[in-house]
Amino acid sequence: MANTAERLMVLDTPTLYFRAFFGVPDSIKSPDGMPVNAVRGTVDFFSHLITAYRPDRIVACFDADWRPAFRVEAISSYKAHRVLVEGPSVEDVDVEEVPDALSPQIPVIEAVLDAAGIARAEAPGFEADDVLATLAERWAGRGPVDVVTMDRDLYQLVDDDRGVRVLNIGKGVAKLEIVTDAVLREKYGIRGADYADFAALRGDPSDGLPGVAGIGEKTAATLISQYGDLAGVRAAALDPASALRPAQRTRIVEAAEYLDAAPTVVRVVRDAPVIEHDDRVPRQAEDPVALAALAEKYGLKAAVGRLEKALAER
Repeated sequence: MANTAERLMVLDTPTLYFRAFFGVPDSIKSPDGMPVNAVRGTVDFFSHLITAYRPDRIVACFDADWRPAFRVEAISSYKAHRVLVEGPSVEDVDVEEVPDALSPQIPVIEAVLDAAGIARAEAPGFEADDVLATLAERWAGRGPVDVVTMDRDLYQLVDDDRGVRVLNIGKGVAKLEIVTDAVLREKYGIRGADYADFAALRGDPSDGLPGVAGIGEKTAATLISQYGDLAGVRAAALDPASALRPAQRTRIVEAAEYLDAAPTVVRVVRDAPVIEHDDRVPRQAEDPVALAALAEKYGLKAAVGRLEKALAER
């Protein structure tokens, strides 16, 4: 039986390596001239997070499919518009198309994690979000869970009662925000359990979700708080005796087709077919020879040294 004090950390790895790619100078290259800025940045993110939060178990989660068919079938616009767009700052970067200079770095990141002994996980037909959610669901109640991401949709996993929190790296790994139910109540007036319904009402242009016309963040939060959940809001829209304003009532009713489909898209899957694995954080590299070879080949000796130090001192 697992020690109830053991902390699991699950990481939205694509978010980490995209952030590293756009945040670390591309002048960071291997001896043969290959850019390795994403590799070095991602490895340093892992080192920092392991040192700062001391997880007992850790899993690097990956996308097997960044735009799963079941979500596209529900709402065809889901992520349909996502192309490579570099904003004025890393916070503005929202991409799925992998830049040419990043593509060859992803296998190197995977190889470094494997050699270090850090577990990796994905599930065919599912996004990293679903893998994170599934692993968090399996572990919740047995010990605390830290979900590392910058995707606000994963706030739906937050659960103070079961010790699940989100470490939002939107402002950087060193300046991350720890999101709990208490934080969500202060920020939005809702709990993590309410977040998916709130997000469906509000919509999310970055994911191609239109939301309900005229209902922004504040109104969505108020409606969920007042009527309990999305079903309650929709029932209120059909109830002439409810306190909904006429314009709100009309817009919610007119958005029926969208609201039928939105929960399938917004809610993460908590029972994706993720294979069981040894997720204990190692005290030393699983394959030190392979790790040393990778460090030598890609000019990552300092970054790998920091990761080994983080593992040893955890």
